[in-house]
Amino acid sequence: MSLDTTPLFQPLEIRGRLLRNRVVLPPMVAQRDLKGPEGIDWYARRAQGVGLVIVESTDIGRFRDELTVEALRPLVDAVHATGALIAIQLFPTVRVVPTSPAELSGEDIAAILATYRLAAETCLRAGFDGVEPHGAHGYVLNQFFSPEQNTRTDAYGGDLTARMRMALEVVDAIKSTVGDEMLLLYRHTPVGRGYGIEESLVLAEALVAAGVDVLDLSPSSIEAPGDRAAPFKALGVPVIAVNLLDEVERALEVLNEGRADLVAVGRGMIADPGWPLKVAEGRFDEIVRCIRCDGCHADLRRGDAVGCTQW
Repeated sequence: MSLDTTPLFQPLEIRGRLLRNRVVLPPMVAQRDLKGPEGIDWYARRAQGVGLVIVESTDIGRFRDELTVEALRPLVDAVHATGALIAIQLFPTVRVVPTSPAELSGEDIAAILATYRLAAETCLRAGFDGVEPHGAHGYVLNQFFSPEQNTRTDAYGGDLTARMRMALEVVDAIKSTVGDEMLLLYRHTPVGRGYGIEESLVLAEALVAAGVDVLDLSPSSIEAPGDRAAPFKALGVPVIAVNLLDEVERALEVLNEGRADLVAVGRGMIADPGWPLKVAEGRFDEIVRCIRCDGCHADLRRGDAVGCTQW
């Protein structure tokens, strides 16, 4: 296979921070301790050759005691030593709050916002380059945005403006804590339960106005890589696309067609941490390929350390 992979390995500067290339390791729960050698090695190996690592979805409640500055700094240092930048995805789980927006009291919402502030401050002090609230795939912030899942009748539910409020308050909580010292990403599913691209663009425009530096759109369709990310390019901040982009031709199509600025390679990087380096060097035949067997998700569902049937 002969491909010009140059577009994948062009640097990108985002508000004074330089990503060495356009490849992103997206947040995927690996069931490994972020504070221990196994978890640190998991990320350090996959950081080699990517521009940005986004650490897996992490419960903000863990920052109250377990995830301290000192506990997280070895992970940050290990990723930085490879030359990659590092962000972390943050979300409240059922261990912290109920999963339905309607179940949350005003005090619950205030507690979520306060915990986001604590988590963001801890990440800043630990040396992370960015944080990413998880507003996609049916998690709590995405439920607030969905007219099917958000049945509230107060200021946090009802019309589009009200359904956007929780996301914007989370962004404001983080931004007011860390200012311009970190990059602020936001992950969103462009088409979800009861809403589509048009509503998502309204949210995204408000997020950018509130200080979001990168829009992480997940997923795109199978038919046209990066298609659901493409409309968000007009908002003037870098956009990440994802979905089957370990197929090099698809990743290149996203960039060459201008549908996104960055491509996230998820399961392909579980299968082969060396994917970016092998692609850069044209060693396509040496890539350990994801065969879409979903064994990694099976591990996740069982609570086992995530692995790959192709190893």
